[in-house]
Amino acid sequence: MAKRRQPMSQINIVPLIDVMLVLLIVSMVTVPLLNQGIEVNLPQDTSGTLEDYDEDPLVVTVRADKRIYVNVGVSAEFDEDSFISFEEMQERTEKVLSARPNVPVFVRGDQALDYGYVMQVIHALKEAGADHVGLVTEPEEM
Repeated sequence: MAKRRQPMSQINIVPLIDVMLVLLIVSMVTVPLLNQGIEVNLPQDTSGTLEDYDEDPLVVTVRADKRIYVNVGVSAEFDEDSFISFEEMQERTEKVLSARPNVPVFVRGDQALDYGYVMQVIHALKEAGADHVGLVTEPEEM
């Protein structure tokens, strides 16, 4: 009668170590590649308020219902019925930027707006001649 082998009660960790070494090598190769990408010139100081600018900025306000208001300066008041179309916004922006090419341009978008619509507004402003378009936010309440 042949002797039967008894089952091993120990865990063989050699395959586990092999898998861990492969994962380590893969992560060592891919992490430096993830750090490369588009170079962004980040600002070096904290953001100020719109009142901190020397000249009145061009402010495009977009409400949640996609009504667009264009204003030069921060302090001017809006009439609720003075909204304009997307094309009119682009035309007015072109006129302002042709007269004052270095005017700062900002977008005040309602947080309920679709991100894609805000990007369409920014794209239209850039086509109108705005080199840089800023987004206006409110300070976080504590």
